[in-house]
Amino acid sequence: MWIQPEEVLLAGALWVSERANPFFILQRRKGHGRGGGLSGLLVGTLDVVLDSSARVAPYRILLQTADSQIYWNVACGSSRKEITEHWDWLESNLLQTISIFDNDEDVTTFVKGKILGIIAEENRLKQGEEQEEDCGKFREAELKMRRLFGMPEEEKLVNYYSCSYWKGRVPRQGWLYLSVNHLCFYSFLLGKEVTLVVQWTEVTQLEKNATLVFPESVRVSTRHTEHFFSMFLNINDTFKLMEQLATIAMRQLLDNEAFAADRSLPKPCKTLRNVSALKRDLDARAKNERYRMMFRLTQDERLDGHTDCTLWTPFAKMHVVGQLFISNNYICFNSREEDLCQLTIPLREVSIVEKADSSSVLPCPVSISTKNKMNFLFANLKDRDFLVQRISDFLQRTPDSWWGDSSPLSLIGHSASSSGPSSSSSGSESVHRRHYHPGLPTASQGLLQLYHQDAPEDLGPKAMKEKMKEEAWNIHFSEFGRGVCMYRTSRTRDLVLNGIPERLRGELWLLFSGAQNDMAAHPGYYGELVETAMGLCSLATEEIERDLHRSMPEHRAFQNETGIAALRRVLTAYAHRNPGIGYCQAMNIVTSVLLLYCPEEEAFWLLVALCERMLPDYYNTRVVGALVDQGVFEELTRAFLPLLYEHMQELGVISTISLSWFLTLFLSVMPFDSAVLLVDCFFYEGIKVTFQVALAVLHDNMDALLACSDEGEAMTILGRYLDNVVNKQTVAPPIPHLHALLTSGDDPPPEIDVFDLIKSSYERFGSLRSDVIEQMRFKQRLKVIQSLEDTAKRSVVRAMMTESAFSIEELEELYCLFKSKHMTSCYWGSSSSAAHDPSLPYLEQYRVDPAQFGQLFRALAPWVCGGHTPTLSARLFRLLDQNHDGLVNFKEFITGLSGMFHGDMTEKLKLLYKLHLPPALCPEKAESALEATRFFTEEEPQDSSLLSDLDMLGQQEVTSGETGKDGGGAIEENKEEKVKDYRYYLRMWAKEKEPKTETIKDLPRMNQEQFIDLCKTLYNMFSEEPLEQQLYHSIATVASLLLRIGEVGKRFHTGGRKADAAAAQAPPYEPQREEGPGERRSSESQVCRDLADAQLEPDEEPRDDASLSSSSARSGGSPQSEDVDDDGQRRGSVLDADWSITFEQVLASLLTEPPLVDYFEKKRDFQNKMAACKAQRAVERQTSSASDHDLAQQFT
Repeated sequence: MWIQPEEVLLAGALWVSERANPFFILQRRKGHGRGGGLSGLLVGTLDVVLDSSARVAPYRILLQTADSQIYWNVACGSSRKEITEHWDWLESNLLQTISIFDNDEDVTTFVKGKILGIIAEENRLKQGEEQEEDCGKFREAELKMRRLFGMPEEEKLVNYYSCSYWKGRVPRQGWLYLSVNHLCFYSFLLGKEVTLVVQWTEVTQLEKNATLVFPESVRVSTRHTEHFFSMFLNINDTFKLMEQLATIAMRQLLDNEAFAADRSLPKPCKTLRNVSALKRDLDARAKNERYRMMFRLTQDERLDGHTDCTLWTPFAKMHVVGQLFISNNYICFNSREEDLCQLTIPLREVSIVEKADSSSVLPCPVSISTKNKMNFLFANLKDRDFLVQRISDFLQRTPDSWWGDSSPLSLIGHSASSSGPSSSSSGSESVHRRHYHPGLPTASQGLLQLYHQDAPEDLGPKAMKEKMKEEAWNIHFSEFGRGVCMYRTSRTRDLVLNGIPERLRGELWLLFSGAQNDMAAHPGYYGELVETAMGLCSLATEEIERDLHRSMPEHRAFQNETGIAALRRVLTAYAHRNPGIGYCQAMNIVTSVLLLYCPEEEAFWLLVALCERMLPDYYNTRVVGALVDQGVFEELTRAFLPLLYEHMQELGVISTISLSWFLTLFLSVMPFDSAVLLVDCFFYEGIKVTFQVALAVLHDNMDALLACSDEGEAMTILGRYLDNVVNKQTVAPPIPHLHALLTSGDDPPPEIDVFDLIKSSYERFGSLRSDVIEQMRFKQRLKVIQSLEDTAKRSVVRAMMTESAFSIEELEELYCLFKSKHMTSCYWGSSSSAAHDPSLPYLEQYRVDPAQFGQLFRALAPWVCGGHTPTLSARLFRLLDQNHDGLVNFKEFITGLSGMFHGDMTEKLKLLYKLHLPPALCPEKAESALEATRFFTEEEPQDSSLLSDLDMLGQQEVTSGETGKDGGGAIEENKEEKVKDYRYYLRMWAKEKEPKTETIKDLPRMNQEQFIDLCKTLYNMFSEEPLEQQLYHSIATVASLLLRIGEVGKRFHTGGRKADAAAAQAPPYEPQREEGPGERRSSESQVCRDLADAQLEPDEEPRDDASLSSSSARSGGSPQSEDVDDDGQRRGSVLDADWSITFEQVLASLLTEPPLVDYFEKKRDFQNKMAACKAQRAVERQTSSASDHDLAQQFT
């Protein structure tokens, strides 16, 4: 690259001159390229260890003049090719011009001005958004990463760090490159090069630890090895980025969610040097995720910014220090001290934003008023004017028609009841025809309200305590506000732990979970979804119908059609909204509890919050989220209850209990009145409550569990304990718990108060933090998803064991290689059709396109055909692609490869034969005129089969006529046969469904063009064999023989057609049909005689065909040659449409030549092919970093 001219005093130090002329010198730095000795090694090591700002490019061009001792550096380059281009430009454009100058100062001034002009022009052309962000050293590092590791342009670098890689006990100082799909490391020290590339999808563990051996290091584990990196400048920043990239890779394996740059991010106010757009994107994603999780906001909410401030809290009469967060739809506040105060203000509720008067006590305040008459005062804002302007901008974009002048809670509570009576009688019919409408009882209230509204008022002590709870919440609402804008403090949590009153449960669940924000953002969405989904039938709807009557059957709300219909609508609507999840068992239990306290629409949005935010990945086909939390629970048990953990691991109990506890939030293992209190805490605190209660249950039963000797005994102890967790404050009549009825013994254990259980869980395990749990979830997610991948590999290998001759180890290696190629196509392929789809069966999850298949074929196939290999690979791909989707799955790939490696001679030849017939041929060849001619010439056997069918029909008529003379008894028997006729059709249908084994007689005939192509393939296959000349001679002999066989068959074929044409013109008479078999036998004997003559008389006419075959086959050996006969005409112009041979004839002819038999029966060494394929990538990396000059030649 051209650089701004700078002075160089010592032109020879650490540099070697390679070219020179009177004005310019081209120099190479010692230590680059070949030679250099010890000084070159030291310089090369120094250049790698130093930061890129202190590192010097390996090539440069200096400007010199005769009278001056000062040199000017005008260009530098990272490769010989680049610097040579600059040198050639100087010699052709400047050298002749400056030679006419008399003064050396004029030469220097002219050259410097020219170089500065070139730089200015280049900068003008390169101006753009991408060049501004990815400028400077970062762009240089990205180019170097692609050069060192052979990465294409599609692989984007996110960031790079200087660190040490521990190889054995020796640290290697170098550079760590983190790209979207790979972790790469490069080091060059004292002539020793270290290159490492790890795919993020192969990472099984990622840890940051500090030990005596590896001080403050990052450990990256894969299935086969571990890598340690240390001596980072900022290890926390590096590790967070690694976590994000590994999470993206796991999401890709889990649900095909690849990384895509977020185009809606705000642009930086200034150019960010050395920071890529992807790094900024990932940082913004991480902040958005924390923001949404902290305040339970919708998935599309994006944080615009945050600032320190204070909030005036009227309930405490004090200013609380914290942070103010602004996003496109919300203003949020979180106190610096945990649980002191948290606030969420939707912009749809804001009516006034104004700047208040500043004072020494209250500097830079901003007042925000809402529609429900609440005022919030923020102060100590650094940039108040900018903040108010941003809020005003977002307010202008907020649609004001969501709620009008009424509050969300009032609208939620009265929308259905107010619209019901106002509907006219004429419109009521059309309303009730819909699946969901405001007139439904469950559209306006929960199922418990429906069944309690006619019950007499209870004045007992439990009912009075319930009223006291309601009054406590009303007092809290008056002090802290009600609805979305309520102040949430430690007092709010205390009220939740004491139990939410039944009348307020639905409202507060909706508030604490964030589901109210979802519902506010999508008015009318649920009704439209129900109308769309209820008419559809799918696997999810069938599973829903099967589980509807299993959902809390002991509760009377689900013993009638009202509750069942509401549950059906909610589950069906969610399955239609999220087909990736559809329906999963345990969703029915959780949804039925939501419907008891909430109207349908609110229950639907609570289910959305559960499945998509609060319990991520829990309710999918592989329950990944529950397995992840099971691993977290095991880790917490080991940390808090180490003695019990060791014993429980031996029994294998933790993995059994945690799934049933977490999937249903204890609703399926605990009495309903007790479990619903845990649901209260869950919606307020999140998953940490579930872990706390689970640990408390184990702690309370520790002594009994330590005395257990098997898993069944431990499960019985825990089951009986949970069955007796009671809620003594419940007002509703107790609901019988089926599990308790089944497991209660003669001596039931004492009852446990659920409030005591919750209190003890907070006292013993309340130190759990949500951010720590998320960190543990990340660690376990890597293990779980990689374990699922290993399970998929074992299932595929087990399924393919019976269908291929490869060993288990070979199939595992092939699976890993095939998966690697598939993931590469996902990373860098232009087509998304090959994207990973985990919902497919194991054998079809990973697929490759023709390009990836071609690479695998060239690396593994035993048939090496030189320049003909791509054609053979494409034909095999089309042959294996049975569903014609342009992709080949692992089963299809193994089928083709197994036939080439482990098939006998007949199977190998059959595969080779089919590669030269449709559908393996390209569509153009398959639809050629020659194929059409062959198609029409094959009508004769169809006619003969038709005649045979007519003969059979005539025989049936004769026999029926004879049996008709027997009287009516036979007719009755025929009627009975017709009644039983359906069994015959069932047997025929079963036979059609059976897989048909293909025999050699089922293969179609091969025409002359296809046969010549087959000979061409065989000649290419033998080009690298030791017995090459013998094989060439053998295939020439076989080709000659087959051509003569085809000629003989053609004579018989054309003679038979002429005879049939003559017979068709003559008047037909009956005896001719009887003579058909005799004619057929005589014609077959004629074929045998002709074949014998052809073999006994080789010096007659067929000699030309033999010479023709050998010359055409030899000419086919080179890809550029044409198939030419002895007369100099092209074979394509004289191909014989009537010439054809069968596979039996090809097989019989090849068996006559021992060299061909030995070639196809020879066992091929698969392990050598596999080892060479594994080493190919490493060799590419070594050659890519051998020298810059070689590298430049490789990429040109």
